Amino acid sequence: MAEQQIIPSYQLVAPVARQSGQPVSRCYQCHKCTAGCPVTMAMDLMPHQVVRFVQLGLEEELLKSKTIWQCAACRTCVSRCPNGIDIAAINDALKQRALAKGIQPALPEVAAFHQAFLASVKSKGRVHELGMIIAFKMKTGTYFQDVPLGLNMFRRGKLRLLPEGLKNKARFRALWQGEKGGQA
Repeated sequence: MAEQQIIPSYQLVAPVARQSGQPVSRCYQCHKCTAGCPVTMAMDLMPHQVVRFVQLGLEEELLKSKTIWQCAACRTCVSRCPNGIDIAAINDALKQRALAKGIQPALPEVAAFHQAFLASVKSKGRVHELGMIIAFKMKTGTYFQDVPLGLNMFRRGKLRLLPEGLKNKARFRALWQGEKGGQA
């Protein structure tokens, strides 16, 4: 088997660092993030490899990987990292980048949930669980799969029919759009 030659391109570091707010260049590959990650058995790239691939500019491999969608965002990586790098935030930035570039997610169900969650937050200012799940089910075509569970949750008062509103919608919209002027 011939080895693939990697030609580094550092053009991915700045946009990912800016979007994720993480000091990607500070990683020196100690592997503590990977050692503590509870979902590495389901990943095709280990957490330390995600950071290294960003550093090397291996964008295509990253955006097509399962790992960016599989990350549980438990943030064990950031608690173990001597440089405080939050790989979940990097994965979130990479997910958004993949969606913006029209790259088909490696785990379509997870991507559909991600999109339904963000759409719910964007439109309501917080998650409306019932609306989010309906949007998710419509995207995945699994309309009736969880009906018994949903009915049980509704009977116990765990699902609201109508979403709760926000007091200051203008401030939320400004924060969502990245405008300055308000403290989070």
